[in-house]
Amino acid sequence: MTAGARFLRPEPLTRAAFAAFGDVIEAGDAFETINRGTTRQYNKLTEIDVSDDGGRTQISIYRVVPYELPLAIVMLERHPLSSQLFMPLSAAPFLVVVAPPGEHVERASVRAFVTNGAQGVNYRRGTWHHPVIALRSLCEFLVVDRAGPGANCDEFFFEGDPLLLQPPP
Repeated sequence: MTAGARFLRPEPLTRAAFAAFGDVIEAGDAFETINRGTTRQYNKLTEIDVSDDGGRTQISIYRVVPYELPLAIVMLERHPLSSQLFMPLSAAPFLVVVAPPGEHVERASVRAFVTNGAQGVNYRRGTWHHPVIALRSLCEFLVVDRAGPGANCDEFFFEGDPLLLQPPP
């Protein structure tokens, strides 16, 4: 390990802690009862932002193999034309690594969050993030993002000492 390595410790994912990067998607206390009382609808959890430059909504399923931790974070990506939503289908906690929008990523601004397995995230347009990190087993995600013309994925590669993502507590 390099002497200048920075350790990135995941913190619990909460709406307040994640607000600068996007929205936490989870059923809360506010809901409407529909379908003759058989369904609780937790609506207006986020807004999907994909329409710039002729974009359209795309829905996918991702299957993600677990990473081994600690993990050297060597790159982050961002989507300058849209938001990107990940909703777990596997009910397993996963890790989210993010940094604020901007032309470059400052190491000190990178944060890591651990979900409770039922929470999803919607990254705001331009938010830097690592590809989703499964923890212990294969995880599936419903992904809502943008399809269409234009370059919608930028990558930023870190130089120098590693940024090491630690296992969650």
